[in-house]
Amino acid sequence: MKNNYVSINLRKDEIVIKLDENAEQEQIIFALKKKLPELKKLYKDEKTPIRVIGKILKNKEIDQIQELIKEKIDVEIEFDMPKSLGLSSIKRAFDKEIAMSETKFHRGSLRSGQKMETEGSLVILGDVNSGAEVMASDNIVVLGALRGLAHAGAKGNKQAIIAAGLFDSVQVRIANIVKEINRDEEPMHKQAYLSVVDDKIVIE
Repeated sequence: MKNNYVSINLRKDEIVIKLDENAEQEQIIFALKKKLPELKKLYKDEKTPIRVIGKILKNKEIDQIQELIKEKIDVEIEFDMPKSLGLSSIKRAFDKEIAMSETKFHRGSLRSGQKMETEGSLVILGDVNSGAEVMASDNIVVLGALRGLAHAGAKGNKQAIIAAGLFDSVQVRIANIVKEINRDEEPMHKQAYLSVVDDKIVIE
């Protein structure tokens, strides 16, 4: 049985559950039941809200999905979906598709001199060593250490983010904004989340 009727995307401040527009309600419920135990593992103390997008649902279907999630996870759930199939809702659905970009996964570390570029988002399952460079049109996530150059939002997307398990880079870029890191002023971050605020890159 096809089981990609439901996809789950993790963001910094929310979890987005996308429902296949052509799926039947029972297929969605079946897929959700399989994915919810996995999703529950992400919840410890935080209560990251869930946003459900995609298929237009009837009130009864919304209630059914909400009850199923709340049974497993005590969390705030928002249903953000077009109420009709007009042009505006088609455009909204299209905009959402762009926001949830394709993600490329690279297993292993990048050595000095290596360069990796991708459309969409890039997840490195390893380190980006000093002298290596990663570039993506959307987000960059490095599970290991980021010591090389990272350029997220390379086509001008200021909403893009850079995240690293250990952040020890001397320069990062998001869209056309560059941040030089001065080791004397900025300590090495064990974990870091970089985003653009007021046209400046901030490290959290």
